[in-house]
Amino acid sequence: MKQLRNTKQRQTVLNAVLGRKDHPTADRLYLDLRAENPKISRGTVYRNLNILAEGNEIKHLKTTGADRFDWRTDPHDHIMCTNCGALCDSPLPYKAELDNLIEEYTGFKIDIHRTVFEGLCPDCMQKLQKHE
Repeated sequence: MKQLRNTKQRQTVLNAVLGRKDHPTADRLYLDLRAENPKISRGTVYRNLNILAEGNEIKHLKTTGADRFDWRTDPHDHIMCTNCGALCDSPLPYKAELDNLIEEYTGFKIDIHRTVFEGLCPDCMQKLQKHE
């Protein structure tokens, strides 16, 4: 793959991802960047997110509803609220031994696994309890 030059737009998009801890969607990042720079296009944001993910500078998370982007590139799992869609990092350590176990059982060569735990976040649970 040929070396891509680092553009001002790409650095701006990277900084936007690095500055967040909430796993934003591409559209959320676009809207935030557009508020700062009305000349930035949706295509520029989306294209640069994909380039950054392909270069392993950020992670592209395929989740229910909308794809998200993560500043953390180390292997780790996530937790997603099935009510509000909040996505956060799991506090538990990544279990690389699961990769080996699956290899033994299936014959697949596993590079990495991605786990998303789904349930209700504490805020949504509290809101639902108030309405009961």
